[in-house]
Order: sequence, then C-alpha cells, then structure tokens
Amino acid sequence: MKPVKWGVLSTAKIGVEKVIPAMQQSEICDIVAIASRDFTRARAAAAELGIAKAYDSYDALIADPDIEAIYNPLPNHLHVPWSAKAAMAGKHVLCEKPIALTADEAATLIDARDAAGVLIEEAFMVRHHPQWRRARDIVRSGRIGTLRIAQGCFAYSNLDPDNIRNKADIGGGGLYDIGSYPITLTRFLFEDEPIRAVALLERDPAFGTDRLTSALLQFPQGQASFTCSTQLARFHAFHALGTEGWLRFELPFTMEPDRPCRIMIGNGDLPGPLPADVETIEPVDHYTCQGEDFSRAIRNGDALEFPLENAVANMRVIDAVFRSAETGQWQSV
Repeated sequence: MKPVKWGVLSTAKIGVEKVIPAMQQSEICDIVAIASRDFTRARAAAAELGIAKAYDSYDALIADPDIEAIYNPLPNHLHVPWSAKAAMAGKHVLCEKPIALTADEAATLIDARDAAGVLIEEAFMVRHHPQWRRARDIVRSGRIGTLRIAQGCFAYSNLDPDNIRNKADIGGGGLYDIGSYPITLTRFLFEDEPIRAVALLERDPAFGTDRLTSALLQFPQGQASFTCSTQLARFHAFHALGTEGWLRFELPFTMEPDRPCRIMIGNGDLPGPLPADVETIEPVDHYTCQGEDFSRAIRNGDALEFPLENAVANMRVIDAVFRSAETGQWQSV
C-alpha cells in the first residue's frame, strides 16, 4: 500500500513527542511536513524528527499539493477552524480531541467534510488499541452478561498557569481534556448513546477551568459514572460490570507502547476485585494504530469506523455535563 503523505499543524508536545514518532513507525504513514507560526520551532522539530519540510504558517502547509492528510493537535479552540480549512483544501483530517468546544460547533465540520468529500476523525487513540477492541468483543460475546455499569476515573496534577489546559478561554479544563475519555469508552462499550446526564463541577478560582468534575450518565440499558481532575495525583481506572461478570483494566487510558495491557475478567464467584481470568494484550502503540487505520481508510476508500458524527455525539454528552453542573439538574443529551 502506498504511504499516505501527512502534514502536521503545530509543534504541539503531543505531536512531536507521541503521535509523530509513533506514526513514523508505520509503513503507510509518511510525515512529510510540519508547520508552526514560529519558523524556528518548525525547523527544529523537522530536523529532530527527520521531517523533510518545515513551514512558517499553517496555511502554507495546507496549500502543499503533496500533502494528503492533516494531523491537527492545535489548542482546542482552533480545532474546528483549522480542520475546516484543511478539509476545504481537499485534505483529510485527523483532529485531536475534543474536536470542538460544543456539539453545534463540531457539527459545522460535517458540512465542510461533505462539501470537500474528505475524511475527518476525532483522534481518540484508545479506540484503536487492541485492548479496547478485545474488551468490546468480550461484552458483545455475552461473557459478562448484559453490561449494566461502567465507571472511570482519570486524574493528573497541572498547576502551570501558562499551560493551555489551564486556560478557560481556549478550551482548557479537565472535562475536555480527560473526562472525554471515559465518556468515549463508555459509549464504545455500550454501543449506544446516553439519554441524560447529571454532574458536579468545581472550578479553579484563578484559572476558571474545571479542576474536579463527576458525572452520572443514564444509558438505555444501564448507567455510567466518571470523575476527572487536573489537580489530583496521577491516576486512571476503568471497570465495567455486567449481570454475569465484570471487566477491569490495568491501563485503561494511557497504554504505554512498551508495556503489555491486562484485562481482568471476573465471573462473580471470587470475592472483591479478584479476577477469574486475565487476558494480556501485547505492547503496541495506539498512536501508530490510529494513524494506520485512518491511512488505510484513505487508501481503500473505506468508511471510518468512528466518523465525524461520532465526535458530535460525544460533544453532546460533554455539553450536557456542563449544563447539568450549571443548573444542578438532569440534562437531556
């Protein structure tokens, strides 16, 4: 298969440290250009990562006729405008999560995608990892009965006022950054959309961003809950409980490329969290998997497993969580 030629908008940390090196491990992902508004940074990143072209503007990169697909890791408030620009230039777009700041904003990308005839996907790399595909297969098989409960927790500590995650006006805060993971994976396992949501949210008095958020989601066949924080000890956990068993994940959200993942499976016979079985998933880089899946869809002309409509649906849940936190009441999704 001929490699897809990729361009990267910005020298964002997640791109230069995680996504680009992972995609460069693939034979079907060819990172050929990177852009920054600071040309010195663009050239330095290109030299360090062995990228052939460096641009001093995002527009210049998008205009490059050799580039077929764009990876967009810009700050959250720039996801939609630059993804739309890339799409209208005929480029396929893999855009970091959250794809927008509201569901209505995300939905505007559907028009851009359809008008340009390109692919646009929200970059939730975890859904491309074999651990989560295996977990979904287990749920589908009925091994844990009917899935009724999913619970997640995701936290880290970041008190840097200059960090984009602590800037409310550009889409900072825990719900957008890490609360979006348990929302996405809960929807992934239930293979359905929640009906309504209720939430508590605490904002940092200086930053204005949500630093501690908890939510309860009602699905047609069960319930999900999660907590996320940007000012607690680094931690993540996720488990799913069915009528006949349960799943627990050793590394649910940040799977390291050099460490195996373990899915613990309980049957309800043993006490507490003791599993009856453990399945080991061999090490793999989910950023590589994500880039390859997107590149294959481009080359083969396939529909995306996670189309843009999925991203809009995820944003509807985030919107409902924010509304509930403001009103103190259940909100429809």
